[in-house]
Amino acid sequence: MPKAYVNGVDIEYVAAGDPDGPPLLLIPGLGLQLTVWEPGFVDLLCERGFFVIRLDNRDSGLSTKLKGEPDLASVLGGDFSSVPYSIGEMADDAAVLLAHLGLEQVHVVGMSLGGMIAQSLAIRYPQLVASVCSIMSTTGDPSVGAPTDAAAGVLLQPAGSSREEAIVRSVEIGRTIGSPKYPAGDDVLRERAAAAYDRSYSPEGLARQLAAILSATDRTPALGHLRLPFLVIHGEDDPLVTLSGGEATARAVPGASLLTFPGMGHDLPPQLWDEITTAIAANTVTPSLA
Repeated sequence: MPKAYVNGVDIEYVAAGDPDGPPLLLIPGLGLQLTVWEPGFVDLLCERGFFVIRLDNRDSGLSTKLKGEPDLASVLGGDFSSVPYSIGEMADDAAVLLAHLGLEQVHVVGMSLGGMIAQSLAIRYPQLVASVCSIMSTTGDPSVGAPTDAAAGVLLQPAGSSREEAIVRSVEIGRTIGSPKYPAGDDVLRERAAAAYDRSYSPEGLARQLAAILSATDRTPALGHLRLPFLVIHGEDDPLVTLSGGEATARAVPGASLLTFPGMGHDLPPQLWDEITTAIAANTVTPSLA
């Protein structure tokens, strides 16, 4: 897969579909790699005519791993001095990558942290972003989208010190935050976890990304200035970014649409891929308010 040196870091990316089709950027979530967008999901978007670009955010996958260990306890207490970078800088990575690829305007889809990056990308580069789909994400307002105690607890457990420990921990996370109506079997969760570990394992990078989330400012006022097709997708049973985060995102953006799914948690169940990709495609042809 190709790599581009942008914004001071190497960003790994991969493209699929018709290069002459409308470009669509997929941004993964916290600690996740571009492979979280599974081939079947990507294929559905390609079948709808899109030129689909996936990237590894900085500090995940095969992109640059930075240095420095954030003091998450201090960050939670409001001291951001150990935070190495912001969500805005992660959005800058995406913007410079798109410029590197010669793309002047793209549709952007992001999940969880990726949704936050997609929102920031639209705020910082309004001429670059043609539409946004923010999936299982939130605005940065700490009063909405807060995780349940169980979800927060499993996410903050110590990282695995071996391959097997890391896989077991990942399976536990998947069980806790996944979709109750569409549960993935432990064999599927384990296979995904093993593949992710073997491609790249960086718990320190996850901590740095988490520090960027925890130190983010509320994007609500800036989201109110957006004038573009904006779709919010959220699981009604998401324990990690609870539904109020998606609802607040939709309220913040003028003309935004909100699509929620009963029984969906903090993942993308294959049973919903067709409906989700159909909604993404429809959003890209929604008239702008501008």
